[in-house]
Amino acid sequence: MSGRKFSRRSVLLLAAAVLLAVALGSVALARARSAAVVATVPFSDLLRHLDSASVKEIVVNGDLLEFKLANGETFRTIAPANYVTSNAAFVPELAKKGVRIDVQTVADQSPYSYGALVLGLGFVGLLGFAMYRVTSGRIPALESKAREAGAETTTVTFADVAGVDEAKEEVKEIVDFLREPGRFAAIGGRIPKGVLLVGPPGTGKTLLARSIAGEAKVPFLFASGSDFVEMYAGVGASRIRKLFKDARRHAAACIIFIDELDAVGRSRGGTSLSHEEREQTLNQLLVEMDGFAPNQGIVVIAATNRPDILDPALLRPGRFDRQVTVGAPDVKGREQILQIHARKVAIDAEVDLRQVARGTPGFSGAELANLVNEAALFAVRAGRQIVTNQDFDQARDKVLMGAERKSLQMSEHERMTCAYHESGHAVVAALLPHADPLHKVTIIPRGRALGVTMQLPEGDRHTHTREFLEAQIAILMGGRVAEELFLRQMTSGAGNDIERATEIARRMVCEFGMSAALGPLAYRTPGNPWETDKGAGISESMAQQVDAEIKGLVMNGYETARQIIAKNRAAVRAMAEELLVVESLDADSIKAVIASAA
Repeated sequence: MSGRKFSRRSVLLLAAAVLLAVALGSVALARARSAAVVATVPFSDLLRHLDSASVKEIVVNGDLLEFKLANGETFRTIAPANYVTSNAAFVPELAKKGVRIDVQTVADQSPYSYGALVLGLGFVGLLGFAMYRVTSGRIPALESKAREAGAETTTVTFADVAGVDEAKEEVKEIVDFLREPGRFAAIGGRIPKGVLLVGPPGTGKTLLARSIAGEAKVPFLFASGSDFVEMYAGVGASRIRKLFKDARRHAAACIIFIDELDAVGRSRGGTSLSHEEREQTLNQLLVEMDGFAPNQGIVVIAATNRPDILDPALLRPGRFDRQVTVGAPDVKGREQILQIHARKVAIDAEVDLRQVARGTPGFSGAELANLVNEAALFAVRAGRQIVTNQDFDQARDKVLMGAERKSLQMSEHERMTCAYHESGHAVVAALLPHADPLHKVTIIPRGRALGVTMQLPEGDRHTHTREFLEAQIAILMGGRVAEELFLRQMTSGAGNDIERATEIARRMVCEFGMSAALGPLAYRTPGNPWETDKGAGISESMAQQVDAEIKGLVMNGYETARQIIAKNRAAVRAMAEELLVVESLDADSIKAVIASAA
């Protein structure tokens, strides 16, 4: 023997294999025995063979009799009920005739009894082994899924993060503490135990957390909230304990980052078993963040875009002490983000990134990164070595309006309808004083639309005036009005316009308090806006007034669009005819067409 030691897992697996082999062998042996009995004959045949002294051996198993003849043939028969036990002369007569007699018990009737027993024991053993492994938490698939990035591998710094200057200032204190903890401890200050990054998707929450680790040069443990959600009871809480245990192994400091915290941090109070398991995981997280165990030097950073559903115990001081809002960047921030992503792309010197930033209001950091990548792809398709302004324009149009559907074939009548429809939108938008400037009009199908009229604001807009919203309704109605006045028809192409106009009017009445008749009251509830029971707080008569106000706003916009188009019929006709020829018009071309028709 070489003295080799086997692990407990190997021994258990070997024992399970032996049990399985014994069970299979037992079943095979039983089947072989069963196969030896070739036929069942009437009881009278046995008596006939006994009279002729041709029976050599007989096996008695209750009323089941198996007999073997002198020529080697074997048969089976069933005796009348209690024939053997009630007939006292039966067995002695067999002995006198020289027949070998073997008596078995009733339990031996099933040839599979031993095999089934061994197989059942083997299955129970394997099941117990599996349950032992699950409850002890040592199955590899149930181990902690947290990943670790060392201080030397985390290369992202604050220089790679742009457009969120206020958020960076908030988290710089954490970096200073992790670098120089003694400076804060000298005056009795302590670093926040947790920082919650809140903001819409794609605004750079995860990137900001990575930059904190890169600036502080400390280990960085990161996991997703869904990593703690499993079907096995207690696994989530076990992974939370393992995550903080790994963090405490680092003597100086460590950062734990949990992405999508709402997956595990939802408010407690559910009654189902799945909710109960998630609550146990959340309870363990609460204890680890602020319990009896010391967590000196551990900073927990989490990100979510649903702070409204988080449990209040997570948000109290001592756990997530600080909430940092990471919002969509302004025009300056968008320019900085574009500059960062443009480092990896060959861009023409004539490209003005500030102009690109002005034309992308509301874009997040992820959307801007996608814009730069799309522009680079357009340049490659065109065979250029650098990205030009034309590539950025095409990329922006694709992101905002969808990809061109050049393969879609429209009839001439549909093209004319689309041209007048989009011309109605464009003329109303160009002549209303409170509307955003026009950027492009096209009758090339994009996305799910057959044509698009696109406006770009001159700057970021955070609030909307009543005049601006009324202008938006009128612009949306312009397409339907143009179809009626020029083509004497109504088409389904205005369906989305009507839906959007109705939604704007509904929000003006129910949320923004812009109805003179109903006043500054909120009539819309988050669950069901038009419920008339006590929970909704709106009566049947009030709901009718709300509907009337919404209809009035939409019809006022329709009338405004009708008056503008009727007064500028030449401009609408000229723009439609131009679109039928060139299919797309930019802002300068739109102004030229309207001026020439005046």
